[in-house]
Amino acid sequence: MVNIKDILQERILVLDGAMGTMLQRYKFQEEDFRGERFKDWKHPLQGNNDLLSITQPEAIATVHAKYFEAGADIVETNTFSGTTIAMADYYMEDLVYELNYESAKIAKKVADEFTAKEPHKPRFVAGSMGPTNKTASMSPDVNDPGFRAVSFDELRIAYKQQAEALLDGGSDILLVETIFDTLNAKAALFAIEEVKEERNIDVPIMVSGTITDASGRTLSGQTAEAFLISISHISILSVGFNCALGANQLVPHLEVLSSRTEHAVSAHPNAGLPNAFGEYDESPEQMAEQIKEYVEKGLVNIVGGCCGTTPEHIQAIAELVKEYGPRNLISETV
Repeated sequence: MVNIKDILQERILVLDGAMGTMLQRYKFQEEDFRGERFKDWKHPLQGNNDLLSITQPEAIATVHAKYFEAGADIVETNTFSGTTIAMADYYMEDLVYELNYESAKIAKKVADEFTAKEPHKPRFVAGSMGPTNKTASMSPDVNDPGFRAVSFDELRIAYKQQAEALLDGGSDILLVETIFDTLNAKAALFAIEEVKEERNIDVPIMVSGTITDASGRTLSGQTAEAFLISISHISILSVGFNCALGANQLVPHLEVLSSRTEHAVSAHPNAGLPNAFGEYDESPEQMAEQIKEYVEKGLVNIVGGCCGTTPEHIQAIAELVKEYGPRNLISETV
């Protein structure tokens, strides 16, 4: 496989769009999530998108293929909630390894098919490691500010299991994304470093935080610069932001990252801000027009889409970035 670091020196890489948005088009019902294997599961399973890698693998493969056809260089595995902590909602903690392994395997098979057809444009799989549904920095109980629903060590163990399965399934990259609490991300990065050391391997790591509102801070209160500093002790491929905001609103935060890091910078924003019904209205053309500012200013090396984005959005972005060179990468100094 061509080294992704070399490609980043040559051009802007395109990440895929939203898996959830595409799966909604299938209108899967409870029985579709269950399939034959889980038909007698004692708890509701509808909404557990990660499970679809086992019960509806063809749909997952089709979504990956559509994003590759649209011009994506990298697709994310269908594992955003693939930790024991998040899967506890469905009483499926014991399935975590299988969910991650199968998801990575599906994505890798599709990626290899596209790479074989277009060797000049190798395709990559990023193992998606979401933030979990608990936070290590803040209390969920306003009456007990010292309480924590999860510990650093619990997060580390959960993330380690996920990382191992994603790598075993064929992921080329590990993507720690939608970080609203940097302590959670530190647990994930610590776990990945453990896996790398134990296996004596080097795997590219992408780190992507989320600015939750107009304050310009993550949920745990960090500015873009503070977020960057707090994860800079780890050797990573890229740092960036995704989710929560549309492309326009991310510009000032990307400017901060771009001016202060030697790593690649990534961005995969939402298709605008959600409307009153929680839907995303921004068209592919509107989103590409906003992302034009990223590339004209030389802010990014990797760009894609998050909530509300489709293959049409990714195609518009891919067409746009062909015309621009990547942000200059400063060589790391020892």
